[in-house]
Amino acid sequence: MKNVLAIVTLSAVLSACAAGLRQPVSKAGDATITVAAAEQPASGYSAPRRLKVKARAPAADDPLPSVELTEELMFRYLSAELADQRGNWQAAYVNMLAIAQQTRDPRIARRAAEIALNAKQPDEALAAIRLWREVAPHSEEAAQYYLGFIVLGDNLAEAKPILQQRLQEARPPVRGALIVQIQRLLARAKNKSEAFSLLEELLAPYQSMPEAHLALAQGAYVHGDNARAMQEARSALAASPDSELAALTLAQVTPDKDQATKSLAAFLNANPKSREVRLAYARMLVEQKQYGEAQREFRILLKEKPDDLTVLYALGLLGTQNKDLTEAENYLTKYLDVLAAHPDQERDPTQALLILAQIAEERDDTQAALKWLDQVDPGMRQAHLGAQIKRAQLIAKSGDIPAARKLLEGLDAEGEEEQIQLLVAESQILRNANQTQEAMTVLEGGLKRFPANTDLLYDYAMLAEKINKLDIMETALRKVIRLAPKNQHAYNALGYSLAERNMRLQEAFTLIDKALQLAPEDPFIMDSMGWVQFRLGKIKEAEILLRRAYELQPDTEIAVHLGEVLWVKGQQEDAKKLWRDANTRDPKNDALKNTLSRLQVRL
Repeated sequence: MKNVLAIVTLSAVLSACAAGLRQPVSKAGDATITVAAAEQPASGYSAPRRLKVKARAPAADDPLPSVELTEELMFRYLSAELADQRGNWQAAYVNMLAIAQQTRDPRIARRAAEIALNAKQPDEALAAIRLWREVAPHSEEAAQYYLGFIVLGDNLAEAKPILQQRLQEARPPVRGALIVQIQRLLARAKNKSEAFSLLEELLAPYQSMPEAHLALAQGAYVHGDNARAMQEARSALAASPDSELAALTLAQVTPDKDQATKSLAAFLNANPKSREVRLAYARMLVEQKQYGEAQREFRILLKEKPDDLTVLYALGLLGTQNKDLTEAENYLTKYLDVLAAHPDQERDPTQALLILAQIAEERDDTQAALKWLDQVDPGMRQAHLGAQIKRAQLIAKSGDIPAARKLLEGLDAEGEEEQIQLLVAESQILRNANQTQEAMTVLEGGLKRFPANTDLLYDYAMLAEKINKLDIMETALRKVIRLAPKNQHAYNALGYSLAERNMRLQEAFTLIDKALQLAPEDPFIMDSMGWVQFRLGKIKEAEILLRRAYELQPDTEIAVHLGEVLWVKGQQEDAKKLWRDANTRDPKNDALKNTLSRLQVRL
């Protein structure tokens, strides 16, 4: 099922069940630190959502100043607002901050901070936030922004007394959550070593709390000290043996994934109802390509909660990965039904629809495939364009080439990339229909519009190779190499074409060697190198490379080449077994049929 597996990758399966090792959001009541500014990455800066000055009044303990609204004050305020609307943030900020300093009004200081944030000026924002906190010392929001900015700015010494005071004043029921939140805040500091040292100081009085060990484990992990992270996570788990967060943290910070998986399995044996840990365990099994075991865990989760979207989607992808297409179809169909009944803005049905279309295509049910493709949301532009291209391919596969081409011509392509997508799709439809010259004409027209596009050039070269126009093929591939000197596929294609024809073998070797340097783990380039070595008479080297390529990718053409090497070595039964397996998977493969005919082999 080559087409489906092209979509369903390991990373897709992992994404489907990624709920495993993330930290849950903790709420600590009045001790909560939800620092908006701290949500921005330390390496860059972007403003949080707009602050609405009229949305909140200062805390009851921070009374507003009594300031007369004079004409001059109103004029300065409106001038600042107009300047902001016109994009002149400097004038807006300077005026608004000056008004805040004059009036000592926290709402105006907050508005000055907003202007600086929206202009992505962190230094100016911090100056306004300092004033805001000064004139509204009891404002939790001002304190949150202040903490976030001083941590992001690595002013950790300034943050220390504030965080110490918050921990001391926190009520015991909420102190644990506050500890976890402080760790997450400090993890955003640029200086990880200094941040971890501060975390150790802050938590020294609270070593009896499991949350302190959890926070130190996460802090050490961010700091790069895996040994300390594991030690602290084990301490947390020992103090609270049924803590899901402790079990997840230990698995997260354990570098040896086999050991991490075993630790989760042990926790599940003692706590079989732990859903979050089971999700993490299933995810790790997927990561280790233990798909059968992962399916078993997901089925347990589904039994407990039959409409869980994460689990349904993961089981659908795993069914496809294991080539159990009936099971994959059942789970993905149910996933779509549940999602339709309970819409979730965080989930997009597109990928499930595309996989279901490919499953239908695999069993030659064109109408079902078209039905799934028709449901792809036109608002998802790239996905919808891909779905329409797939519709055209299915229509062409059913024999109606003119209708397929008309569909492609009617699509509205925006920009060069989408136009090239459609050109390539049309040429492939014609190529698959053995209308090679017409496909060449389509690409030639595309190259007149986009002469330097390497995708078009490469496809044009492959079409020329198919009709044995080697001069055109070589010219196109040489141009690709000139335009994109790190394009391994161009080196490989040219080298393989020469090796396949048993010509200019040393040059072919040099070209393929360059491709292999650029992509040393590509099994198809390994196959090319093995084949040119075989042509050069280096049978031992050829066999080693071809076996390695076949282990990585049991492709039919790699099997054909490896089989011929074994045949020449006298291992004819081994060669026949390889070819029989390949014939079972791909009985219409031209390379296999031609090789068997040339060597006069009957399977």
